[in-house]
Amino acid sequence: MNYSNIIQKISDRYNPARERLVESRMFSGINSWDSDVIKYVRLAMNEVDSSFTQRVINAGNAVRNTLSSRQTNVEYEFQGSVMTQTHIRAASDIDLLTISSKFSNTEIDRVRKELQNPLQYSYSEIQGLQRYSNSFSLYTGNYLQDLRELRADNERILTTVYTNVDITKPKSIKVHPTQYGVDVDVVVAAWFDSFDYVRHGQDKINRGIGIYNKEKDWRENHSFPFLSIHRINRRSADTQGRLKKMIRFLKNVKEDLGENINLTSFEINAICYDIPVYKYQNSTYLDLVSILWNKLYDIANNRSLAMQIKSVDGTEFVFVKNPDRYDSVSKLKDLVWSIYQQLS
Repeated sequence: MNYSNIIQKISDRYNPARERLVESRMFSGINSWDSDVIKYVRLAMNEVDSSFTQRVINAGNAVRNTLSSRQTNVEYEFQGSVMTQTHIRAASDIDLLTISSKFSNTEIDRVRKELQNPLQYSYSEIQGLQRYSNSFSLYTGNYLQDLRELRADNERILTTVYTNVDITKPKSIKVHPTQYGVDVDVVVAAWFDSFDYVRHGQDKINRGIGIYNKEKDWRENHSFPFLSIHRINRRSADTQGRLKKMIRFLKNVKEDLGENINLTSFEINAICYDIPVYKYQNSTYLDLVSILWNKLYDIANNRSLAMQIKSVDGTEFVFVKNPDRYDSVSKLKDLVWSIYQQLS
């Protein structure tokens, strides 16, 4: 395998403008006498240069400001791999959530049920649950109509202000602010006030969202993107960046070497997060390749084990939800094995 050509691929993704300063930072710490496969592994684990990541965030902020100056009863948040620095393109998309603040879906019934068994919770938790219960009022509006109108409002504003806008996708609007050279995916969503959100002091980390699907005219099942971002950032900090290195490595291997590997960031994040911290918290970057191969080998050869892997937010089993993607684990395993053999 010609890793010199593969290194060029990742270099083009990470530094498409071939800026000299960015290139020097990319190859910082990589020895000229290292083999090409070692250089590739190091690059594949590195993050996109902060200057490009900031450009992506700036594009998201520009679109957010465009909308917020013309809208009311809407809150704005970012989600996705850019928020964990696990994206692998200088020109990555960023997801901008536009969340209706007219209503929240809740677990009020569970809140009130748990208040009947207060001894299992702390005093502060009970106080928070009680305050939420006392202040709760049932929304009498039409929440689907609210989401439908917000989507239409987003489309109207964005197509008026920007030239390159794609409104055909059911769950997002793709906007390309030309001055930044990256895309922003604008998503309509509703808040979900989970029991844990109420119990733990209404910290946004534990607050879920339900994405609006324009084509089906309904709200998708709830997910917890801020909890996922928090967990990846925290665990990676606790392991001196090793978790994110593994995530980026698998994503780059899939991009550079894989054909027909049907795995998304969702599954790759879950696979890496499922690895016990003690197995890699003190590992070198080269040892991480072996650890990843062993993880992929285990789940590729044990379907029941794979079916137990949960999403980072802990709300669903990733291969139960998407069983067609399980076969791709074996393909990715073989690619990592090939790299590991050459390292050895």
